[in-house]
Amino acid sequence: MLKSAGSILESVLRRDPHEVEFIQSVQEVVHSLDRVLSKNSQYVHILERLLEPERAIVFRVPWVDDKGETHVNRGFRVQFSQVLGPCRGGLRFHPSMNLSIAKFLAFEQTMQNALSPYKLGGAGGGSDFDPKGKSESEIMRFCQSFINELYRYLGPDQDLPAEDMGVSPREMGYLFGQYRRIVGQFQGSFTGPKIYWSGSSLRTEATGYGLVFFARLILADMNKELKGSRCVVSGAGKIAMHVLEKLLSCGAIPITISDSKGYLLDEEGFDYVKFSLLRDIKAQQRSLRDYLKSHAQAKYVEDAKPWNEHCDIAFPCASQNEIDQPDAVALVNSGCRILIEGSNMPCTPQAIDVLRKAKVLVAPAKAASAGGVAVGELELNHEYNLMQWSAEDFETKLQDTMKQMYERSLKAANDNGLKDSPEALVHGGNICAFLNLAQAMIDQGCV
Repeated sequence: MLKSAGSILESVLRRDPHEVEFIQSVQEVVHSLDRVLSKNSQYVHILERLLEPERAIVFRVPWVDDKGETHVNRGFRVQFSQVLGPCRGGLRFHPSMNLSIAKFLAFEQTMQNALSPYKLGGAGGGSDFDPKGKSESEIMRFCQSFINELYRYLGPDQDLPAEDMGVSPREMGYLFGQYRRIVGQFQGSFTGPKIYWSGSSLRTEATGYGLVFFARLILADMNKELKGSRCVVSGAGKIAMHVLEKLLSCGAIPITISDSKGYLLDEEGFDYVKFSLLRDIKAQQRSLRDYLKSHAQAKYVEDAKPWNEHCDIAFPCASQNEIDQPDAVALVNSGCRILIEGSNMPCTPQAIDVLRKAKVLVAPAKAASAGGVAVGELELNHEYNLMQWSAEDFETKLQDTMKQMYERSLKAANDNGLKDSPEALVHGGNICAFLNLAQAMIDQGCV
């Protein structure tokens, strides 16, 4: 009996009804694939196989705090697909981390890597460990315990972890050090900004810069430019800060950043001096409120998100589902016409409906946040020696990659009659990524 996309979605819901983030991610992709699946029934069977990860590893992470007390956290690594190459994807350390989020992140990464020009599979994972409030020694002991279990599933030809929320160069250094110690080889199979052990010094900038380059490509097609555009940015982590930095260099006017307690608004816009202050505040792990000591005209809004503020472009860079239906209504009312996804799946389905009806153009994270993928692939390619690259060379390469992601998404949308949809980039990106995965899965047989 011929299966339909609907029946496959039902089977995912039936099998894992509690995995809400993963189900939401799958539903968005399947929605984009309606036209493709109806044209070729073979793809329905491919989709069924694709939606089950190749392997999901769940493990105990015991560690001892500075008082000598034992704690136990849970570790996750979902290697979703290696059909296009070795897995690549982030590790997230956050109290909310669970198997659903690990699967959602791994699936999104699989699609993003399949859309990219590079031959990479997708993975995601992390732990419900919270680095906040922990000492350096506690974080080191946790990371060593975490990798003691996970190391056997990693390697340059198998799986290449990268940074995500809660995992900074510090954590990556501890993870890599223990990995190197166990395997007895300096394989450089972890990625991060510490150039002396692995990775480009420009890695942390890549995702944030790439988002801004992607926005510039969209505006160019509208005969507009970024200069003078009011931009709201959520988050205050690595991606958000580098979005801010690159917006300034393009002449845009970023007016917000946010954290878990609220958001900081400077109506005049941040400039390089203000950005330097923000960077110092973040580096010293101080409150964003400290910005007000130097800039009294700014304000910090408690228990709120920045989507009410008048803007042209929004850059959500905090976490999944940070924009719900009321937030989307607020964005539309604030004048926002373009939304560039910095975080994975930042909008709830209800928010997407609002944005669609208001014809707000959405640039999906799968395409727009692929800067980190580009740098990671270059690190592994011996033809490139990033240590000898200038910042200008690096930015040129990054812009080329973002242009490819943009053009691939648009072409797939055009080929499937979706050119004029405000979600053309979303649907096109999903279609292009799926077709690349599907062809490789057909070529490699039922494995």
